Amino acid sequence: MRKMSWIKIIEEEEADDALKRAYETVGVARGEVANILKVHSLRPQVMTAHLALYRELMFGRSELTRAEREMIAVSVSAVNHCHY
Repeated sequence: MRKMSWIKIIEEEEADDALKRAYETVGVARGEVANILKVHSLRPQVMTAHLALYRELMFGRSELTRAEREMIAVSVSAVNHCHY
């Protein structure tokens, strides 16, 4: 079994102003910041770009249904042994 990579993150209570704003932006929808986004804490602008890309891929106009997009995401995660 593969192990997840260890990546340094800055927790919300340790965040500077730019990172606090990024955490607020990405945490709005769910009330918390997912670890998959926290891995970008050293580069807050990348964190918000990651969220924008995810939203576009999952909710933007597409010939794929939402269910098909979710099925692809789950399949890729399973192949990569990733719980996300």
